[in-house]
Amino acid sequence: MVEPTDLERVTKALATIELFEGIEEAGLRELAMIASEESYRLGDVIFKEGDAGGALYLILEGKVRISREVSGMGEEALAVLGPGDAFGEMALIDEFPRSADARVHERCRLLVISKDALEDLLFLNRDLAYEILWNFVKILSSRLRETNDKMTFLSVTGKF
Repeated sequence: MVEPTDLERVTKALATIELFEGIEEAGLRELAMIASEESYRLGDVIFKEGDAGGALYLILEGKVRISREVSGMGEEALAVLGPGDAFGEMALIDEFPRSADARVHERCRLLVISKDALEDLLFLNRDLAYEILWNFVKILSSRLRETNDKMTFLSVTGKF
């Protein structure tokens, strides 16, 4: 867990993350209290496709590449994420295994919030739960629209 001396720094970092946009400082402090920090070196694998998902990761520094292995082609990068981005959040919603790999693209420092700790916090703080879940809905809706646009483009260009 985050040390009391780091609580303010972590609270400020959480405020920059899209998933926690608009959340009051008191809620951010509660989230900071259940977070822990991890550091990774270039090339480290944070998790692999198929792993059980049990945490949300928030990038404080560096970059993380989200990718999948494509048979006969190798690694296909889906996104390169940087400071302020979150990944692994789908694991907080469903019980499915990880849908992609997360690899360190550039040495990074992450905040990690476990699914169990977040569920406990949201059970106790319903207002915070509503705010975070509404942000989830907006983010996932945006991603679905992007995917639809990509599928339409591939269909129209005959690459699908």
